[in-house]
Amino acid sequence: MPLNEGHEGFEGELGEALRRTGEGFAADDRRELVAGGMSRGRRRLVRRRAAAVTGSVLAFAVIGVGGVYGGDLLSSGSGGETKGSSVAGPAPTKGPGESARDKATPGDKGPMEAQIQVKELAAVLKANTPAGDWTIDDENGTGQQVSGIYDDGKGPAAVSVGLSRAGEGSEAGEGQVTCPDETFTPHDDCTSEKLPNGDRLMVFQGYEYPDRRVDTKNWRAVLLTKDGFLVDASEYNAAAQKGSPVSRTNPPFSPAQLKTLVTAEGWRPLFKQLPVHKAVDAKPGSDTAPPPAEPDGAAVQATLRSLLPKGLTVVSKGGEGEFAYVVVDDGKGKSLVQINVQNNMGDVAGDLFGTGATTLPDGRLVKVRQQAGEKGGAGVVWWTADTLTKDGFRVVVSAFNTGAQHEDASRAEPALTTEQLKEIALSDKWKKFGAK
Repeated sequence: MPLNEGHEGFEGELGEALRRTGEGFAADDRRELVAGGMSRGRRRLVRRRAAAVTGSVLAFAVIGVGGVYGGDLLSSGSGGETKGSSVAGPAPTKGPGESARDKATPGDKGPMEAQIQVKELAAVLKANTPAGDWTIDDENGTGQQVSGIYDDGKGPAAVSVGLSRAGEGSEAGEGQVTCPDETFTPHDDCTSEKLPNGDRLMVFQGYEYPDRRVDTKNWRAVLLTKDGFLVDASEYNAAAQKGSPVSRTNPPFSPAQLKTLVTAEGWRPLFKQLPVHKAVDAKPGSDTAPPPAEPDGAAVQATLRSLLPKGLTVVSKGGEGEFAYVVVDDGKGKSLVQINVQNNMGDVAGDLFGTGATTLPDGRLVKVRQQAGEKGGAGVVWWTADTLTKDGFRVVVSAFNTGAQHEDASRAEPALTTEQLKEIALSDKWKKFGAK
């Protein structure tokens, strides 16, 4: 992807890539995506997309096939390498000369492949939704997802349900049932609750595009069972997720009906047919080598706050992993400040720090940018200080003249000057997050 193409921002571009991946892969491709995670080449593609902008967080996106969620185009069912509203966990990898599909756990119905018949998934879907006409995609196929068009006489609507394993660890999948941050993902409503049986449920009412460029609504319900399975249902008020005109005011199923759908007992017998993915160690430097450990999110947030100039009141904060943000107010209006710390970015140094970059005596590259916002807010400006060490450790800090990029400007300029942003980015406090 050309580095300045589209100017959708990291969260929009990566979410778009996620959805294209989920929609465009053939059945075998989908299984391979779930089974093996993303290869280094795809990780690099996404990292280049992140490099094209400030690296702002992917706060929320639709789960794709096999539980790929949020930033987790970089991973498989275990959660992911990039955090927004997602959970962290290493992607399963393939060893030299072998496929991850060759490493199935004994008892699987075929190495790394889901054996669920789509018609079985469709039967549960139809049995737990109101009466209407269904057109099911690939009903004679197999997979972990059922999708189609539903019409109750009020307009056709795209609907899909996917089943997956959340991954290893007690916290696996929790990010997928946690409501997204309104700062990055505007929505009409979202609830997250723990059910009496120990399962966790999120019901989300939002939009296909955060900037509301079109009126396509996306309503979702995601269930995380106490034994680590995910049921993810999505619906739209159009016949397709993208590219189709709005056909009705709202998606067809109410939040209560979505809850009924994902908590239906009919899904549970199908869980046993989901593949169990076993990660395979890869040699360092191979094309399937796992990425470095992600920085500690709480420490990144605390470090950012410690470096803020005096006179700023933090009105909200958040982030996860390598990303953190604060919304500050100096009495002149809210201003969003965000940071990413990223290792192994040396291969995009030429793309990031070409014209206008400065080289410091210690070899660090520094570039300051001032540009218009790109999330739809009127009058928004976006100031950035971008830095890169000789060993590829990147610290990039941005500030906006609004508390959320999709909202109109709340002040003339960001609360921090470009010099203050540069001072934050160049602080020695970030060294502890560099790859060891």
